[in-house]
Amino acid sequence: MSTAKPTFTIFTLTLLLLLGFFLSNMASEPVTGDDDDDDLEGLEELLALDEEEEEQEGSRVKSSEADVLSKAQRIVLEFSNENAKRIIDDNEYVLVLGYAPWCPRSAELMPRFAEAAMALKEMGSPLLLAKLDAERYPKSASLLGIKGFPTLLLFVNGSSQVYNGGFSKEEIVIWARKKTGAPVIKLTSISEAEEFLKKHQMFVVGLFEKFEGSEYEEFVNAASADNEIQFVETSNTEVAKVLFPDINSSNRFLGLVKSEPERYSIFEDTFGKDKILQFLEYNKFPLVNILTELNSIRVYSSPIKLQVFIFAEADDFNNLLVPLQDVARKFKSKIMFTYIDIAEDDLAKPFLTLFGLEESEKTLVTAFDNRISSKFLLELDPTPINVEEFCSGLLHGTLSPYFKSETIPDNGGRTVHTIVGRTFKDLVLSSPQSILLEIDDYPTLLFYPSSDKSNPIKLPTKSSLKELAAFINKNVRAGEDRGIQINDQATKDEL
Repeated sequence: MSTAKPTFTIFTLTLLLLLGFFLSNMASEPVTGDDDDDDLEGLEELLALDEEEEEQEGSRVKSSEADVLSKAQRIVLEFSNENAKRIIDDNEYVLVLGYAPWCPRSAELMPRFAEAAMALKEMGSPLLLAKLDAERYPKSASLLGIKGFPTLLLFVNGSSQVYNGGFSKEEIVIWARKKTGAPVIKLTSISEAEEFLKKHQMFVVGLFEKFEGSEYEEFVNAASADNEIQFVETSNTEVAKVLFPDINSSNRFLGLVKSEPERYSIFEDTFGKDKILQFLEYNKFPLVNILTELNSIRVYSSPIKLQVFIFAEADDFNNLLVPLQDVARKFKSKIMFTYIDIAEDDLAKPFLTLFGLEESEKTLVTAFDNRISSKFLLELDPTPINVEEFCSGLLHGTLSPYFKSETIPDNGGRTVHTIVGRTFKDLVLSSPQSILLEIDDYPTLLFYPSSDKSNPIKLPTKSSLKELAAFINKNVRAGEDRGIQINDQATKDEL
């Protein structure tokens, strides 16, 4: 955003002085009706001029932003049936965006793609960025392998690979640089570090005495394997401290920096590619995510299997954000917290339908345990204390799963009982028997052994009757054996 020009500041100051002059004259001198009208007209003219100047300034800012975007969009090549294959064959690296004019996600991604193209060009990247209207040119879309919208594909010497990075300008740039150049940026001076810090919101910083050895190689391997986060390296402790002030080592260090309340995370494990990547997966998200169409895949694919979703109007969420962050901090790396705007039907309704609450307009807190495909609902007011207790129950497996509200069925005389949300605890968790439970919503089969109801076993839904019978017999006997062992041990303890 550009700043206001000096002429506007001077004009505003002049206007204030003139207003003071008019008001002081009006207070100290008798004036006639005609003079009063003239003065008011003068004030109105000045105010009108001021408003006009503000509108012109705003227009200049918008025009400047539009010019930058227009320039960026011109950098992106326009593919057609005639030129697509030729350009891909003639260039080493080409990143293609396949889109449809009617697709809202394509429209959201297009300006970010253009901005990324301009940033990469300014960096001297060899990568060409191009777009293809797949609806207008279906032949080329089919040839390139574009089947949905939007689709991003990287072509390296004519061979395509699927884009699996993020969708902001910065994430596109990071992914593209890693795939077409060095995966790590080297910083050697404090000024370079300060400049880097201005341009990057999230990054990994590695401090090494020498850029060699097995630990350094694991760091570079992790940088190459990761698709979302920029890695930076230095051998200078003072340079590293510009990026990560609390570095506690002078010869080897790795940390993650984010533009979030939980800004710094220190890697404290042994250096290995997989361990570094796991550290990033568990720490790269903010304390409370805001779900969008573009980041939804990243959120859903998180390795954190316990997830809490907050549904609220935007204004209500703004009031809840800080208390939610305080709660989320206590469950960091164990539970993922995600906010969904309840007014966004495409994002909110698929979740709310699972709870039979798709018409709800009030703030809701729900949770999912993706290890066993169970869902939960906070049925109390979403105060920080209630949310924290709800999350603690989710973490320790003491919450009762939530099912769509149904009347309690009459199971008298039935071999197979029907269970609803309000009877789950009594008929499953509190029952002394082993329970085989089929959940219709998913569908899912869960076996709750009598000896350990807190750890149900998930069964394949396509199991045959013979396989189910064998599984049940095996696990019922195992449960009985465990029960005998526990009782024997208790008897010995008493003796």
